[in-house]
Amino acid sequence: MTEWRFIQAFAAHFARCGLHPGETVAVLSESSSRRELVDTARLAAQSLGGRVFDVVVPTPPSAHPVPVRSTGASQAIAHHRAVIAALAGSDLVIDCTVEGLLHAPELGDILAGAGAGGTRARVLMISNERLDTFDRLQWDEDLPRRVELGVGWLRAAHTMRVASAAGTDLTIALSGALTAGSTGVTSGPGSIAHWPGGLVLAFPAEHCVSGTVVLSSGDINLTFNRYVERPITLTIDDDHIVDITGDGVDADLFRSYLAAFGDRASYATSHVGWGMNPSARWDYLELYDHGDSWGTEARAFAGNFLYSTGANENAGRFTAGHFDLPMRHCTVYLDDRPVVVEGRLVAELC
Repeated sequence: MTEWRFIQAFAAHFARCGLHPGETVAVLSESSSRRELVDTARLAAQSLGGRVFDVVVPTPPSAHPVPVRSTGASQAIAHHRAVIAALAGSDLVIDCTVEGLLHAPELGDILAGAGAGGTRARVLMISNERLDTFDRLQWDEDLPRRVELGVGWLRAAHTMRVASAAGTDLTIALSGALTAGSTGVTSGPGSIAHWPGGLVLAFPAEHCVSGTVVLSSGDINLTFNRYVERPITLTIDDDHIVDITGDGVDADLFRSYLAAFGDRASYATSHVGWGMNPSARWDYLELYDHGDSWGTEARAFAGNFLYSTGANENAGRFTAGHFDLPMRHCTVYLDDRPVVVEGRLVAELC
């Protein structure tokens, strides 16, 4: 069940993404989607005059020995040609699948299609969060400018270096990296955005990441929706975690989950970056049950360093094993320019 305040918030954001009367809008969901997200998206798009239709697909059975979470690569479409054609023929696709289309294999075909208005489709991925998350993370009109500034700095840099008092000492060569910023707003035909937004990211090329990552108390493992309580030290060589040390259940869970996939790519670096959203909070997670949050807010809170493991198409690695690990109190340099200092954005990015 939805409420008018949520419909208003969604409608305001859809308007930022250019939704106007007469556009053809596909609301994509699956059998396991949050119904309140789907209903709110549909009503909000209708309130702006969109010509709305639903595409609902079955959630496929799990192909893995452990639950897979927050990969951004929904398997629900399953290469269904009729579904892809319907989405590609829309002006706007509002993605309410559980995992989202950000890294889904069908995304390219959907974005390449010509919508009813004669232009390429665009996709807005609604993160699989409780409705009050969208209510709390108030829109910041200046956020896209600051994100684009951060992306520009990232693209101009040769090296990212990350350090912390806890012992993190990580170096990422940025030559050949795929860089992106998440503003939360689509940027025209053929684009995709996820909402809420507020991230600057790089997917490094092969053979570009080495050093040490130390997850300390209060850092977050988003696969488990759990704050780290006891330190975990990751030794990274040639992009891959080659050693995991630490006492207690945090390190045990880390080892056990990655080992379940039985592949080397699960231990590889997926992406690195930092959070930019001043409305997102580090401490929100303690207030929700594990299944209520999908971790978008933790990825985006301003000043975090986000280290992620698993699939990286830019490096030619594919796997369902995935950790997103937002970390506090890190300092991030692009060449000699600090962008985050001990967990705080530099002034130009605030």
